[in-house]
Amino acid sequence: MKAISYRHYGGPDVLEYGEVRDPKVGPDQVLVKVRAAAVNPVDWKCREGHLDAVLDAVFPVIPGWDVSGVVVRPGAAVTEFAAGDEVIGYCREDFLSRGTFAEYVAAPVRTLARKPRTLSFEEAAGLPLAGLTAYQVLVGALEVGRGETLLVHAAAGGVGSLAVQIAAHLGARVIGTASESNHAYVRGLGGEPVTYGEGLAGRVRGLAPQGVDAVFDTVGGDTLKTSANLLAPEGRLASIADPEVVGYGGRYCFVRPDPEDLAELVRLAEAGVVSVHVQESFPLERTADAHRLNQEGRTRGKIVVTVDRESEEGAAGAAG
Repeated sequence: MKAISYRHYGGPDVLEYGEVRDPKVGPDQVLVKVRAAAVNPVDWKCREGHLDAVLDAVFPVIPGWDVSGVVVRPGAAVTEFAAGDEVIGYCREDFLSRGTFAEYVAAPVRTLARKPRTLSFEEAAGLPLAGLTAYQVLVGALEVGRGETLLVHAAAGGVGSLAVQIAAHLGARVIGTASESNHAYVRGLGGEPVTYGEGLAGRVRGLAPQGVDAVFDTVGGDTLKTSANLLAPEGRLASIADPEVVGYGGRYCFVRPDPEDLAELVRLAEAGVVSVHVQESFPLERTADAHRLNQEGRTRGKIVVTVDRESEEGAAGAAG
């Protein structure tokens, strides 16, 4: 099958497009014909070796954890899905090797849910990792409730945009940092935009003089200190970008695959509560360009890689 892979850590230029062996399908896995795979910051961080201390890399590595596609064949122990089902998944394992930037992926069944009927394959590919991150931080770590005020950093980004929508659905008032060009977008999501950068604390205080009840940090660094100083008494702080948040009394959060949480996101998508904005879509062979764009850090919504349909002969061969 065709796939993107890398044989050693490095920049976008280490990504190669070409033939790799078809995936084997274990008893608890599902062979999925990939229609689209979203790009996330963790993809280039893995590619550059930043997660080498916690994730073994079995080279060549096929990158990518987000997927939307069609089930070709379930593994012997899988009863949840059948051939032809449209699915999405956050297909993370505890090592790097068998990712989603490929024509097929053997996805652990625990990472999958049915694709939202209301989203295209490209939109649906952007939901799992970012949506699970937003949902698990808001509901689990921060326990955001009705009537509370939440500050979301980088509110126009992949995780931030979904966090704004989910928090608004939970009944919270949402203030979101964003560039001026993204203010209308953040308002459309249900948030109150403020420009990030120098003077941010004053601008947030102007909207929430008593402080905010919770902060969802996606940036890290100096933003953590600013965020801690903006909290109301008993306020909560969580970061997905910087473990130093613990030093400010907050929680560091790393998303995990959860089929029940993913199914809830599907329900919210089908109810019109959350949507996924695709900024740009690239063909599989241009995955390196998609990585470069994502690494610039100015994405509105998601960047997606699309995978063309194979011939029936190719699909039959992979299913055999």
